[in-house]
Order: sequence, then C-alpha cells, then structure tokens
Amino acid sequence: MKTLMITAAMIVGIVINPAHAGPLPEARPDDVGFSQRGLTRLDDFFAREIAAKRVPGAVVAIARDGKLVHFKAYGQLDPAMGTPMPPDAIFALASMTKPMAAVAGLTLMEQGRLPLKARLADYYPAFAEMKVGSQQPDGSLKLDAQASPIFIHDLYRHTSGLMYGGRPDSSSPVARAYPDGTAPAIEGDTQAFIDRITKLPLAHQPGKVFEYGFSIDVLGAVVEKVSEQRLSEYLAANVWQPLGMKDATFKPTEVQRPRLARPFPNDPLTGKPQTIKLLDTPTRHDCGGACAFATVGDYVRFGQMLLNGGELDGQRVLGPKTVHHMIANHLGPEIRNNVANVEAHRAGFTFGLGVAVRVSEGLSAVPGNPGEFSWNGAYGTQFFADPKERLVVVVGTAAPGELRKYYREQVQDIVYGAMVK
Repeated sequence: MKTLMITAAMIVGIVINPAHAGPLPEARPDDVGFSQRGLTRLDDFFAREIAAKRVPGAVVAIARDGKLVHFKAYGQLDPAMGTPMPPDAIFALASMTKPMAAVAGLTLMEQGRLPLKARLADYYPAFAEMKVGSQQPDGSLKLDAQASPIFIHDLYRHTSGLMYGGRPDSSSPVARAYPDGTAPAIEGDTQAFIDRITKLPLAHQPGKVFEYGFSIDVLGAVVEKVSEQRLSEYLAANVWQPLGMKDATFKPTEVQRPRLARPFPNDPLTGKPQTIKLLDTPTRHDCGGACAFATVGDYVRFGQMLLNGGELDGQRVLGPKTVHHMIANHLGPEIRNNVANVEAHRAGFTFGLGVAVRVSEGLSAVPGNPGEFSWNGAYGTQFFADPKERLVVVVGTAAPGELRKYYREQVQDIVYGAMVK
C-alpha cells in the first residue's frame, strides 16, 4: 500500500519545469531555509488523502523570500471525468474573495475617496434605518435603534452587525433571517442585495462584536458606488491586471471552464451530497465576500504583493503603510472577538482589514508567528502569509465539507515542519 501511495504522489505531482512556468521566480528549498525532504511530506500527505478518496486533488504553492520552493498539482481536477489536476486549475475562492475586495477598498482610501470612518449610510442610506435585534426571555425579538452608525471600518473588520445565515459559529437568533453567503448574488443585482439585506435586523450594535457575515459583500457594493464600476472591472484594472493574475474573475469564460476544480459528488465524511453551486450557477452581481475564481498561481502573486508591502514586479497596488495598517489588529478591547469561533485553529487571532491576524504566540492549533495574516475559503482554498518568515502559502482544493479545515491545519503543520532556518 505504501508503494502505491508513493507512486501516486509521483504521478500526480507536477513539479515546476519549463513546460509549467511558475507564477514567481523559483529557488531550491535549501537556498531559502527549507528541507527538501520535509517538503516531500506534502507529496506523501496528499498521496494518502487522494488514495483514500477523501479529496479529489490539490494545487499547493509555497514561496519564501519571493521565490517558489514548491508548486505542485496533485490528483484530479474533476473526479467524475478522471481529469488530472493541472497547476493552472481554477478554484472557486469563496471567502478568499474577501482580501481582494478589501484591497480594492483600500486603494480608494489611498485616493481620498473612501475613508474608514465614512458612514455606510452616506453610500446606501437604507443602512441607517436597520434595527438591532435581541432575543428576549420569552423568545420574542426586540428591535432597537442603532446606538452608533455603521462605518466603512466596520465592514472591513466584520463589526457591522451583519451576518450570514445558518452559520454554526453564531448563536444569534437573528441568523435565521439571513440568507447564506452566495444566495443574494445568484438571485439579483447589487441593488437587490442591498434592498434585501437592509430589511433584516442587525445581530449586534455596530462596532461591538466580530460577527462573520456579509460585511465585505457590502464593502464591494460601496466600491462599486464610489468607483462607478462593477467590482470585477475595478479589481481587474487596479489589482488583477497589474499583478498578472490572468485567470482571476467573477465569471469564468467558456475557455476557462474546463479548468474548474470540482468536488466529489458526496462528502467523504458524511456521505451526503455536496456541490459547489457557483461552478455551474452564474451570479448576477460581483459579490465581494464569496464569488471570485482564480488559480493558486494567481493568488500566490496577490499574497506576495501584500507581503512585499503592496508591490510586485514593479507594479504598486498599495502603499506599504496601508498594508501595514491592513494587517494590524482592528478589534480593540471594546469589541468582542469571536474570530476563533469561525475555525478552531484561530485561537490567538484577531482581525485586521479583510484578513485574520495572529497576535499571540502559542494558543493556535498551528505553528506561526505574531503578524501572520490569512483567510480561507469554504470550498477548500487556503491562504496565509507570515512576514517574519517571509512566507506565502496558497492551497487549492475542491473540498467544501468539514475536511477542508483538517487540510488547512495539516498543510500549515507540514510547511512549518519543513522549515529549517
């Protein structure tokens, strides 16, 4: 069985070579403080998982000092068709859309067009009328006026009081009234989304509690209002094209569609049917919280830009001081920090502007350093960057079930375990 697994790793792993040019310059692992033997544990790990039919396949990119030390594809792109996973597979990013939408907003901040302390109602007035819902002892819902307005700052850090429907990490009774993350984008345009969401109660008073939800979808709508462009158009012009993110999009073309990574039809843990709806259901607006697609190569360039302080290959997207502010702690002592409720390994993390930020040694289930910033996607994608280690890691899988959280922890354990300097 062990021989079978090792052979599988050799067959499905695609190493960087001239035929598959990497998204960043390349380096030998030993030259940038990695053990080559340690990195082969990734090959063994995915060989085991693929052989056990727990995940169809994966693409993994690891960069240190701006150079790729690992860029491989494993397993299958489409398990129903048996298509091998190519390194330029396109993944539905889900919430890994959020850091890109946040960067779009910050470019407008740098232009003096979208300050953090601007009131959201200045752009969409209906938000001023939203009430705050609180459950009473008799089970009824009390609706109170907002004690303070929702600011743009609250959208970046998920302190607006907006939330997603049906999330297991929230105990708020208001959750039952909210749709799931992509439903509004499938059902209507940006204005229809705003109209729908502003008819609901807020889960908390603005600026008081981190509650994961539609905040950055609303930020994307504000970017559209300020820029007078669709979010996809603004991101293409100001982020994706300057960074050479060739496949980043909200609407995969017919040329791109054969490269979409697809999950198993049934969740390997529960046996229940599973899908990634956006693979075959077009969205009607560019939802900044969950609806983008890209390759792992695209996203490692985006992550390297942030690690570099806002610049890559001579193209500046943000100023270094803006990036520094983005990856700082934006949940003060007056804000209840529920970041660790979203994923178990988030203990010791707070939230910045569109990304989670590690602030403590220890506590977390995975190795890392204070200053590490990251966010993941519900369909199985992963991104983290560690400024102290000059490290960027991006993983793409089509694994929308609970296994995705297992892969996030295992990959981070393996990556840090392979670092020897």
